[in-house]
Amino acid sequence: MPPNVKQQTTRTLRLLVVCPSWVGDAVMATPALRLIRDRLPGIFIGVLTKPGIDEVLAGLTMFDEIHVARGSGVMGPKFVAAKVRPRRYDTALLLTNSFSTALIARIAGIPRRIGYDRDGRGLLLTDRLQAPRRADGSWAPIPACVYYHRAACALLGLPESDAMSLPSTTVLELATTPEQDEAAAAVLAAAGVGPGSEDRVAILNPGGNNPAKRWPPERFARVAEHLIERHGMRVLVNGAPAEREVLGAVVNGVREPLRERCAALCDLNVTLGSLKGVVRRSSIMVTNDTGPRHIAGAMGVKLVTLFGPTDHRWTTIPTRPGAEELILVADPSLPASELANDHPERCRIERITIESVIAGVDALLG
Repeated sequence: MPPNVKQQTTRTLRLLVVCPSWVGDAVMATPALRLIRDRLPGIFIGVLTKPGIDEVLAGLTMFDEIHVARGSGVMGPKFVAAKVRPRRYDTALLLTNSFSTALIARIAGIPRRIGYDRDGRGLLLTDRLQAPRRADGSWAPIPACVYYHRAACALLGLPESDAMSLPSTTVLELATTPEQDEAAAAVLAAAGVGPGSEDRVAILNPGGNNPAKRWPPERFARVAEHLIERHGMRVLVNGAPAEREVLGAVVNGVREPLRERCAALCDLNVTLGSLKGVVRRSSIMVTNDTGPRHIAGAMGVKLVTLFGPTDHRWTTIPTRPGAEELILVADPSLPASELANDHPERCRIERITIESVIAGVDALLG
């Protein structure tokens, strides 16, 4: 059992799981949610999420209720705590690292509060988990799936030997609601992939929350041309509304007449909920290190993932049977003892070549 974690003396009957705020992290938390649901089948489980993450998790059966945290500012934690307090949760599992989420659980009057002792919030926790560190004191690059799994094991009282590795059967999980399926069908039809279409679909993700993680748009355009010419695919370019300019650069960079088989999803009213159905319809995704990659991993879609100055070990994901992920890093010669995050120039994402990405695409598509 991790240090500073109390032996559970009362049975958990009503559990609140505070989910990560980013799309990819929320998806990587689903194995932990599955473990809890399977080990505690009769309890009431609620999840607390940021707006948008509720769309990502909608349709799953591993919890009973979703609370959406819409509070912000100084009074935000108080407003969110007031929303969950009526459910009278006896335990909170914080998969987040923030001070504010620990404060929410404390204000909501939840007696047992389990989470990693980070961001100065240790006094707000009853069960403090210690995140693994390297010899120099920095955080160890363990996959987020393992990070969340370890927290779930602490809740369940499982030994540390079980916590630090995922079972071989572990997969990422997502589902869709009927409404999301209908919305996805409308997006696909607007992109030229209507019902009964035999077109294979590829998705490109040229965006990312950090510009340093973005492979150049003109290179994504060359990959799009290859997918269209060599594999006869329709190419959908995905990204957040704020990344519209990046998506446009990819689509407009595809030469005519191939461009007519390429579309930007942000122009087709796609949402996080409908994106799940669109991704499920695709055969392959070529992506930077960004949230939709994890959606593809949960849907069993083949992946070519590009990593620049962020270490891929933070976000290693289990893939479903039959699905494959090819990870391309900017500097394959970087020693395992070093983190790509510490070498931004050496690990510039521009060092990944068009030829290596196209070779990866061809290998996965056969």
